[in-house]
Amino acid sequence: MTKKNKKNSMNVTALFVPELRELINAKNFSEVKEIISKIPPIDIAERWNDFSSKEKMLIFKLLKTRLAVDVFESLQFEEQSFLLDNLGNTEVSQVLNEMSPDDRANLFRDLPPKVIKKFFKLMKKEEVEDVRELMTYEEGIAGAIMTTDYIELRKEITARAAILKLQDTLSFDDDSDISSIYVTDVEHKLLGVVELQDLIKAPPDMLIKDIMESTDFIKINEYSPDDEVAQLFKRYDLIDAPVVDENEELIGVITIDDIVDVMEKEANKAIYEVGKMTPGEGEIISYATATVKELISRRAGWLMFLLVFDFLTGTVLKTFQDTLSSVVALVFFIPMILDTGGNAGAQSSITVIRGLATGDVSFDNVKRVIKLELMTALLMGLIVGIVAFVRAILLQGEVIIGLVVGVTMFLVVLLAICTGVSLPFISKKMGLDPAVLAGPITTSVVDIIGLIIYFKVAQAFLPILK
Repeated sequence: MTKKNKKNSMNVTALFVPELRELINAKNFSEVKEIISKIPPIDIAERWNDFSSKEKMLIFKLLKTRLAVDVFESLQFEEQSFLLDNLGNTEVSQVLNEMSPDDRANLFRDLPPKVIKKFFKLMKKEEVEDVRELMTYEEGIAGAIMTTDYIELRKEITARAAILKLQDTLSFDDDSDISSIYVTDVEHKLLGVVELQDLIKAPPDMLIKDIMESTDFIKINEYSPDDEVAQLFKRYDLIDAPVVDENEELIGVITIDDIVDVMEKEANKAIYEVGKMTPGEGEIISYATATVKELISRRAGWLMFLLVFDFLTGTVLKTFQDTLSSVVALVFFIPMILDTGGNAGAQSSITVIRGLATGDVSFDNVKRVIKLELMTALLMGLIVGIVAFVRAILLQGEVIIGLVVGVTMFLVVLLAICTGVSLPFISKKMGLDPAVLAGPITTSVVDIIGLIIYFKVAQAFLPILK
């Protein structure tokens, strides 16, 4: 769907809200059922908060089972909990049993133990065992985002037999999005993969072993970090990938929609970290559901931490107050020097952090990265220093002040770029997230050391300035 079509779809869905309300008030439930059956599940979920609690319950009960499950999976956890608390046992059972394994496991991770025990009694035995197994994986690894809905084939069967198995396994109204079928042995060890389109095009009597392709480069260990899995999908342009245990046995499949969620969370984390906020595992802050408490908890920590660094800035100014009082004109250039230093540090820091995240930067090519950035720092410092020198002369009319500002600007930019490059590597070496530590601290470090450099340079020229 193009962006234009998606926008039109959302606008059309918004127009249905008042119409649905009118029909609900008129108790014309058959018309409501017909209308909501034509609206995409994600669009219903996006307009969900436009309805009252009573309207939500009524609409959900009028949805067909498959559509209801799709809508349920697209809702926020709070809305899912509301529905589960207010639906009857039969309806809850239908929803929980029909949910995709990975979405169901994510839901259960956030539920209280007593509620989980209650829901387990309403579910099929095999679904309960599936949830328990998936819940053993911690968030942030491949096992936590995989689904156990997949189809296995044996390498000795023919293409015709494989297609017949697919038809027997998948019902007509099954909305499973299967593009790859995995080939295993009797012990479920992964042997290869068959793309659905290749299977359809293959001669009926052709054996699966002659159609299948290797999975050596795309198989994923169950404990692999999800950000590494995302990089694998990006590198090989995957739609899905198999997940194996330590014995190379196939235990699940990760699909592109789960990876999109991972990438979205990583992008959210990066944005919030750049804004000096707690990333919150990449969970987006929605003003539709956000509270003052949530906003404060996400913002206050870093703000207070960086405030401590800023205390040092005041200490530096107090230490060099004699220099400031001797040449008051030096004060005029402090914001310009610190802002430019902060910007230069942020540019290099963000470039390196992104490189570390994408795999373009590593400890294997650290020397090349440092060499490139050091040469850049020298030239950038020279360019910015000359501009600052000219600006200071035009503003104050004194060459000596221009030299102080120009030399300081050169050194601060050099410092900022070196700091922006080194802190991400140091963070990575310490096992910390470079974006969490290096990003916010770079500016504060440059501010403090930049001021010291400024006043030390000024002190060197002070006899001439006087």
